[in-house]
Amino acid sequence: MPSRSALALAGLLLACLCWAGNALVARAFHDNIPPLSLAFWRWSLALLLLLPFVSVPLWRQRAQLRQGGWRLLAVAALGVASYNSLLYTAAQSTAAINLALVNTCLPLATFLGAGLLLGDWPTRRAWLGMAVAALGLLLVIARGHWSNLVSLSFNAGDLVMLLAVVVWALYTLLLRRWARHLALPPLVLLGALMLLGVPMILPFYLIEYAMRGGFALTPSNLGAIAYTAVFASLVAYLAWNHGVLVLGAAKATLVNYLMPVFTALLGWLLLGEGLQPYHWFGAALIFAGLLLATVPRWRSARAG
Repeated sequence: MPSRSALALAGLLLACLCWAGNALVARAFHDNIPPLSLAFWRWSLALLLLLPFVSVPLWRQRAQLRQGGWRLLAVAALGVASYNSLLYTAAQSTAAINLALVNTCLPLATFLGAGLLLGDWPTRRAWLGMAVAALGLLLVIARGHWSNLVSLSFNAGDLVMLLAVVVWALYTLLLRRWARHLALPPLVLLGALMLLGVPMILPFYLIEYAMRGGFALTPSNLGAIAYTAVFASLVAYLAWNHGVLVLGAAKATLVNYLMPVFTALLGWLLLGEGLQPYHWFGAALIFAGLLLATVPRWRSARAG
């Protein structure tokens, strides 16, 4: 039987794969669907799909929800209302490779935050694993030639993405820190976060609608929203939240190094884009770093 840690890691990889698809959707539809429209309707549809399964449990768990109080509000504001709204906004004005490069800050920010906020400083082996994974990611971003990194340019969208990285790191850390106060079944917790997060997006969506208008109700646009609602919201968030609680915030964020690798893989499968040797070498380094950072905990769990 796979260990609990192995299953949690598999869930994190699934979440990363779903979010790689989310990045492709954001890039492909940024001219068709305004960013806050995509964020608002994504979460609204996800909430509509989830409510039949969680409405009764949410009522039964209302005392626990009240205990979560402002902590629930803070986590919902970060993970539901803010992160994807910022990511979709950044995708309007910057290249995908820049988004991937800025995203390399996430594991480092979470590693430092885990020590400062949780008192859970990663081991030297975990730091080494992060460095190996970062090297693999830079290899992918540089397309096999390190000189390509020098030619990268940055703009306002990159700063928005950097803010999104900080928001997601805080969401991940606070989810772990407040686990005792947010001790709810995974579906119930996600439903509560959506119920609180969607109204937070609404006023910004209405402002955007007044300024830019909406989007055409074409099959492709509706399909994009359906993907982000089901896979990037329901599936990915459930898997991510579970992985953070089992493996810890710092180690969980290491899987983000696989985002450009999964994006390249999806581009190969869905768009016919070729995979180059640097994709495979970079992916091998990222997986090696991920295993280097997480294997000791598996062993200690089995020894116990």
